[in-house]
Amino acid sequence: MRAVSVLTLFLATAVLPACASQEPAGSLQAATEALGAQELTGIEYAGTGRWFQFGQAPNPTLPWPPFDVSSFTATINYETPAARVQMVRSQVVEPGRVRPTPVTQRPVQVVSGSFAWNMVPAPGAAAATAPAPQPQPDTVEERIMEIWTTPHGFLKAAAANNATSAPANGGSEVSFTINGKYRYVGQINAQNQVERVQTTLDNTVLGDTPVEIVYSDYQDFGGVMFPSRIVRTQGNHPVLEISVSSVTANPAADITVPDQVRTATPAAVTVEVEKLADGVHYLKGGSHHSVAIDQRDHIIVVEAPQNEARSTAVIAKVKEIIPDKPIRYLINSHAHFDHSGGLRTYVAEGATIVTHEMNQPYYEKAWAAPRTLNPDRLAKEPKDAMFETFTDKHVLTDGRRPVEIHQIAGGGHNDAFAMVYLPRERILIEVDAYTPPAANAPPPATVNPYTVNLYENIQRLKLDVRQIAALHGPRIATLADLRAAAGAAATTTN
Repeated sequence: MRAVSVLTLFLATAVLPACASQEPAGSLQAATEALGAQELTGIEYAGTGRWFQFGQAPNPTLPWPPFDVSSFTATINYETPAARVQMVRSQVVEPGRVRPTPVTQRPVQVVSGSFAWNMVPAPGAAAATAPAPQPQPDTVEERIMEIWTTPHGFLKAAAANNATSAPANGGSEVSFTINGKYRYVGQINAQNQVERVQTTLDNTVLGDTPVEIVYSDYQDFGGVMFPSRIVRTQGNHPVLEISVSSVTANPAADITVPDQVRTATPAAVTVEVEKLADGVHYLKGGSHHSVAIDQRDHIIVVEAPQNEARSTAVIAKVKEIIPDKPIRYLINSHAHFDHSGGLRTYVAEGATIVTHEMNQPYYEKAWAAPRTLNPDRLAKEPKDAMFETFTDKHVLTDGRRPVEIHQIAGGGHNDAFAMVYLPRERILIEVDAYTPPAANAPPPATVNPYTVNLYENIQRLKLDVRQIAALHGPRIATLADLRAAAGAAATTTN
């Protein structure tokens, strides 16, 4: 017995110094050492999976629409910081939903320091033309977030930003704030693996939007421990699911900011006015447009796209061309974020939001979220949102000019989708169902089913359309233009 006790004492005293020098399992330092974060200046990982189009759900109750990703590569430089993400993807057509024939997309998204850009072919360029950098200043925060939420990036950012740590679930919860604004919280498990990172990003519709990345099934990729499964959610739905097949430590990742990106200045928010009829004004601006309708004692605006800056500019222009009348109604076509991002500004202005009944609970929930990252006018001047909703048809009138709102039924783009018709002027206002090309441009090579569906809805409702004010595109169109774009499908419905 004594011999055993002496041996036990010897082993204990021999092991003690080694144990004392080790960090507790699941701690920030232990994970940093186990994953080799200090030795990494960058990382590249590749795989396949799915990407989901954030903010473009076909129904406000559904997840973001999926795309199959046949190739995904993220190249990251932690020192700059900088990253390049390349993928090859194609949209998945959901069962029972009609969409345009999927085409292969090859996006290249880049960030370096305070600059972000995409590599895209110039408009109208030949197929073999090399892509050119296109500045994307509004994406800098999100793309930098993608760097610091990788496992090694999280550990590096934690060390650089005075992270705090507390025991949790057999490991630790580590938290820190970057630039005094963006808070990151990560879970390190007992195997010294970063298994979850959470943060928030600003969004015009959702406000402070939760982002969560879950890492699982760590493997040794040529000496680098890295998860073989990555799932990122944003706005409580998946935006990325990747099965990792290869990882490279310290890749060549010298990502230089192109001169045309470094010297680019943000485009001014402009509003050009085109008169469609007495009291009906087409408010054009870049890629997204609106329409203002002058009623007897108030104004109706159709569509609040993009963001508060756009809505603020449109409101100012409307007050200039139609002075001394309030904007009483804002008609919303659907809930896709590029068409609903400016709605809150109209709520702050005192307008009632007219939208499909399916959208109201979605907006009410989204607009109740905190907006601490980028408070907008409504956050600074709180006001309850007022709604008028409809299912099939709704009419606004001042006793002189009726304004009809019709559901675009049976389309695959969105299930709560509206168009506006002015019967006196025979003007149709729509978006995303038909985008007229430039004048004298050749007809599309393939017919868009959304265009066919729009034409079918016009025929079903027996609308007498003379002008089509599309809220995307370069010009006003006619019913003949729409019929030509719908092709043979339109001739069979006449």
